[in-house]
Amino acid sequence: MDTASGVGVIDKAAMVLDALEAGPTTLAQLVSATGLARPTVHRLALALVHHRLVGRDIQGRFVLGGRLVELASAAGEDRLIASAGPVLLALRDATGESSQVFRRQGEWRVCVASAERPIGLRDTIPVGTQLSMKAGSAAQCLLAWEDHDRLLEGLHNARFTPTVLAGVRRRGWAQSLGEREPGVASVSAPVRGPSGRVIAAVSISGPIERLTRQPGRVHAEVVAKAGAQLTEALRKSGE
Repeated sequence: MDTASGVGVIDKAAMVLDALEAGPTTLAQLVSATGLARPTVHRLALALVHHRLVGRDIQGRFVLGGRLVELASAAGEDRLIASAGPVLLALRDATGESSQVFRRQGEWRVCVASAERPIGLRDTIPVGTQLSMKAGSAAQCLLAWEDHDRLLEGLHNARFTPTVLAGVRRRGWAQSLGEREPGVASVSAPVRGPSGRVIAAVSISGPIERLTRQPGRVHAEVVAKAGAQLTEALRKSGE
């Protein structure tokens, strides 16, 4: 699909914003992701910072800015969250386990939607909960398709290994056993935005006794289907 509008500066600014969709990004990473000249990227990024469309984190890396959140709110809905409700309910009912959608926000992953198991022992993760990017199947999904530098950074002190992430990319889903919390298992799959970049992870979680020590063998297909449904909803919203 041709993404050029014919207005060069707007197209280049959009390339910078697209590159920031996956999380905090250095100037060098922006140059690599966009293919634009370093002075051009630097000038555009600073202009976007001025208008609060881009911000800086404590390490000086570029991040999507607060103005985008305000504009998204003004637009009346968040397509991912709006689409997640029925998908998570269906996923919960199909697996019998609590289901969630996580987005990455800096060094954390945040639960933006959930459907709790109504009775019995469950892994309760309320909307708004911040969890580590260093453990859990959702963290694996959110990191597995990152570029090389972000991948190395994300693996530092992580409870999963490069081999585990290679398996996630190969299979298209992740599983964890007691990584985030002892006794808890989970299965996650990626959710992709209109550009094809992984922007969220859909998950189920519960006690290992129910999910077994190979939860992916039991639940990966239905979790991956939920990820594909949310990806399709976002693709349609971007048309």
